[in-house]
Amino acid sequence: MRNEQILAALSAVVHPDARQDIVSLGLVEEVTAREDGIRFTLHFPKARDPFVNSLRKAAVSTLEQAFPEYAGRISVRVKEAAPKVPEKKQRSTSTGKITNVLAVSSAKGGVGKSTVTANLAVALVQKGYRVGVLDADIYGPSMPKMFGLEGYTPLAEEVEGKELILPAESHGVKVNSIGFFIKPDDALVWRGAMATNALRQLIHQTAWGEPDVLLIDMPPGTGDIQLTIIQELAVTGAVIVSTPQPIALADVVRGISMYRAEGIGVPVLGLVENMAWFTPAELPDHKYYIFGREGVKKLAEREQLPLLGQIPLVQSVRESGDEGRPVAAGDTITGLSFADLADRVMQQTEHKNRELPATSKVIVK
Repeated sequence: MRNEQILAALSAVVHPDARQDIVSLGLVEEVTAREDGIRFTLHFPKARDPFVNSLRKAAVSTLEQAFPEYAGRISVRVKEAAPKVPEKKQRSTSTGKITNVLAVSSAKGGVGKSTVTANLAVALVQKGYRVGVLDADIYGPSMPKMFGLEGYTPLAEEVEGKELILPAESHGVKVNSIGFFIKPDDALVWRGAMATNALRQLIHQTAWGEPDVLLIDMPPGTGDIQLTIIQELAVTGAVIVSTPQPIALADVVRGISMYRAEGIGVPVLGLVENMAWFTPAELPDHKYYIFGREGVKKLAEREQLPLLGQIPLVQSVRESGDEGRPVAAGDTITGLSFADLADRVMQQTEHKNRELPATSKVIVK
């Protein structure tokens, strides 16, 4: 069979909008006919042409009627023009002098991500870094309590002609949170668009100064808030926190996939195993693996990612968080664990910065 015969048959298929056959319109490309079947491409010059599916079905049906011996062996590839991307507009932002943006993430709630964020921030300050924390967990902000900042009322000041929110400061860490703008007992009943708009304001209208590191306390999940942060900021890397139990690890895999997805491409700096074991105060040398043993470590090996740290479950971590005194501020065994975590996080951050070409630290839309 010749290609001319196939094209002649397809000339009976008419585009309803253009009112011309698909061959005359130049939509048919790459026609091949072999013993195993007929293949061709329908190339639409317009993105999201509403007649794509109906024309594809009509083309297949027409060829099956003209050449019944090829019924069930006709393959059509569809190509469409890429949709037009709206022109990006410059946004007024206070984030231009941030050196590194690190997303502290967990696809599952209840694994201690906020506790790790607060203590990592304090550990970094103790090592001489300038640090900010953005509480991006819009529906469950924890940083005001973690840093003993409940009751803080944000003020604004004019900086270079822009009115910016002054973040709170505790243990040398600059902190901003939606929790500063609502009553502690109020439920935040916002739709997604309202939450993302509030988050954009916290990102771009906070007087961050010139921090070496801005830690983002991410909400659990892989939805609107996460995508908003990735779109609004050039995130240097992600630190993923999990407990070792299998039900939490399943969500970690999804979180890793989100950061690695095409169009996102945020480097995962490594994993943190929180609540790795329980050590009672009266038996400091004993380890009880309540949530399983080394689950995050094994996952890190499978995913070929660094294990940045293993943080034990001890009563002092909970107490210090509830009292607004991050345990990393003290000279304890757990505090030393966070100090080691800070070292490894910055080592991975510097390693990724050496790998990647220099780019603008702010993505604006």
